[in-house]
Amino acid sequence: MSKTKTILFVALPYSVHTARWLAQLNGLGYDLHLFPSIVTPIHLKITDVTVHYLWHEQRLSQSCPHKKNLSYWLERAINMVLRRGFSQLLLAWRAKQLAKLIQRIQPDVIHSLEIQAAGYLTLSAKDYLTSTFPPWIVTNWGSDIFLFGKLPKHQEKIRQVLALCDYYSCECERDVQLAKQFGFNKIVLPVFPNTGGFDLSRLANNAHAQLTSERKVIMLKGYQHWAGRALVALEALTQCVDILQGYTVVIYSASAVVIKAAVLFTEKTGIVHVCVPQETAHDDILSLHAKARLSIGLSISDGISTSLLEAMVMGSFPIQSCTACADEWIEHGVSGMIVPAEQPEIVAMMIRKALTDDELVNRAAQINWQTALARLNHKDLTQKTLAIYDTLVKR
Repeated sequence: MSKTKTILFVALPYSVHTARWLAQLNGLGYDLHLFPSIVTPIHLKITDVTVHYLWHEQRLSQSCPHKKNLSYWLERAINMVLRRGFSQLLLAWRAKQLAKLIQRIQPDVIHSLEIQAAGYLTLSAKDYLTSTFPPWIVTNWGSDIFLFGKLPKHQEKIRQVLALCDYYSCECERDVQLAKQFGFNKIVLPVFPNTGGFDLSRLANNAHAQLTSERKVIMLKGYQHWAGRALVALEALTQCVDILQGYTVVIYSASAVVIKAAVLFTEKTGIVHVCVPQETAHDDILSLHAKARLSIGLSISDGISTSLLEAMVMGSFPIQSCTACADEWIEHGVSGMIVPAEQPEIVAMMIRKALTDDELVNRAAQINWQTALARLNHKDLTQKTLAIYDTLVKR
């Protein structure tokens, strides 16, 4: 009888993207392990995996979710102290812990989900191991190369990760070419979204319940930080106030500064806004996209934006910044609009077009649904994911 195949993930433990990726492998006979790339709370949807902290571990399951015990709090306190004043010492310590774990459990595959935390940590752990290193997959998330690859202090580290890993995965054909420019010359895994796709049969009725042209909601991704540019979108909407009467602007994942700016937006324009709570369930966000005429997402850097895919699936007309591989999913002026992230005047022009052209938004919804059927069905993407691991563990 062959032994159970072991996969060790190094990943951000709080991320819903980590949770969704791991969920694809639940119940399929793999022995799954997670080494957090940073010490934070575990996402509630992560299950059927053994989580390894600094000096203790927990086996998570549906009946036994993550518990914040004394060991967890002590480790997190130590982590916070070291992170603030001794970041290099913390990285070395965590790398040694990861190396010891690799020696102990002998994984068949190591998979770093994301580069700047997980990839760098795995790279450091590799330095502590003199024995043969397991096959190593590196997955590029969002801005890992597209943005950080432009920063001098990250460029050499990215080259080292790509030189030493065995397999590379990403969401965009753009990022395949960027990895090659950084010297990657091994195996590129199939390019598809890290979201795990959508249950399209379950979402179909909701997505098609109302014509896009009849909807009176505008969805806005509320990120305003090192990448997000929600304030640019609010400024663009302000420039469209003459045609926004009767619409509600729904803002989700809103940064604190965006929540304040939204209040000022309503005071200035009279247009109603709603800030959706951060803990809102994913199905509820999808339902809001299903009520939206258009969905706006602006950032200076991203992979394939999950919010863009959500809008496409639910029939909302996407207006997406040109930094998010949107051109690999929508055609500008046909199935969506691709705009600069920091030019509100241009964004406003595209909003006006989407609010005044019923035929455009209704036709786009039909096109995007067909794209979703071809490229976003969760069963198809899960099979692609499983095929990757099945192939690697057999090798």
